[in-house]
Amino acid sequence: MKGMITEGRNGESMRIAVLGLGVEGLKAVESLRRRGHSVYASDIRDDIELNMEGVDVDLGFHDTERIASSDAVVLSPSLFGTDLWERFSDRLLCRVLRGHREPVTVAVTGTNGKTTTASMIAHVLESAGRRVLLGGNAGGGFDGYTEVILRASEEEFDYMVVEVCDMTLEFASRCFDIDLVVLTNLGEDHLDFHGSMENYRDSVAGFLEGRDVVISEDEPHLRELTVRARRVMRYTPYRGELVLEGKFNRLNAGAAEEALKFLGIPSEVTARYLSGFRPVAGRIRSFSVNGAVVVAGKTDNPHAMRALLSESDFDVVFLGTPRRSEEWRLGILDEIAESPPEILVLFPGLEDTVEMALEHLRELRIPSEVLTTHDPREIPGMVREFSREYGRILVAGNGQDVLIRIQEELEAIVSCA
Repeated sequence: MKGMITEGRNGESMRIAVLGLGVEGLKAVESLRRRGHSVYASDIRDDIELNMEGVDVDLGFHDTERIASSDAVVLSPSLFGTDLWERFSDRLLCRVLRGHREPVTVAVTGTNGKTTTASMIAHVLESAGRRVLLGGNAGGGFDGYTEVILRASEEEFDYMVVEVCDMTLEFASRCFDIDLVVLTNLGEDHLDFHGSMENYRDSVAGFLEGRDVVISEDEPHLRELTVRARRVMRYTPYRGELVLEGKFNRLNAGAAEEALKFLGIPSEVTARYLSGFRPVAGRIRSFSVNGAVVVAGKTDNPHAMRALLSESDFDVVFLGTPRRSEEWRLGILDEIAESPPEILVLFPGLEDTVEMALEHLRELRIPSEVLTTHDPREIPGMVREFSREYGRILVAGNGQDVLIRIQEELEAIVSCA
């Protein structure tokens, strides 16, 4: 076993400072606590509600003396390039540890399809007998980058497949030795962070520079994104057998196929194992309820909704709403307005911003009957009722955890039928 770090100097646990307590930071704290490390955590915000027993926490400021006395620092990706980065970059956990730099590393990024594509690549590699570590972006449902870094220092892996959020490209560039980048697609996402699609494209182009890249041959910005890439491999929709539905999943599988080809996996091996790949929890999947087709899963930006609605219309749409700070995600409603359902039901996805969504709908003036619920637990029952009258129902939008619970309830309804 290489690079074990559960014990630090003189056999004691390491002292690690975690700066920034967003999704990634909180996941990092949990990963470190689980391994018995001593954790100091801080965030410049002072309005965070935390329950972290056994962790020293400062809110509203960072205690630089405590940080400087730590054995390693975990820095939120949002803090890269700041004064904290400049001051403590030499003791970042991803530099103190080295195990995660040894496996062949595939970084999967893009607007949509990252989790499914990364999971497909890992599934085929693991099924073919390789030792594979899959993880990354905590917002995608994984346990965060720190968990990947720690596990790679505790166990030996042949391959590491890391989902990289577009808001953490600089972090991934500095912390991982990336052998291949898979870019699934590029659409409107996290525009509150990027400021514009032009800035988003520039950031992705910088991430691809000097690297081997798998990218769709239909990507409209193909040349400007890859002009400085080392090698470009273009993928097309997968033509083999798949359990997953939808053209977007055939594109995900096509990206995985091309990446696996780069990694030396024979095409017949890829085909054998992709044919049995099951949907990732929370991602789009279909159910049959009272004879109606119910499609449910995360569709949290306009690009994703556009791709889904381009393949099918729905009679009833349930839509999870975004955070209050992410009003641009309401562009999903603009996509729905292009082919409005008979009934549109709004529910809290990431936050209860139903009223904000209703205000956006008033400007669109869509002809759908609009209903609301402030309790997502009501949705499976509503789906069952609507399925007796309508043939195609969509449950989508924001709120991955909420959508996973709804999928589980729908699964139970189908099993009991």
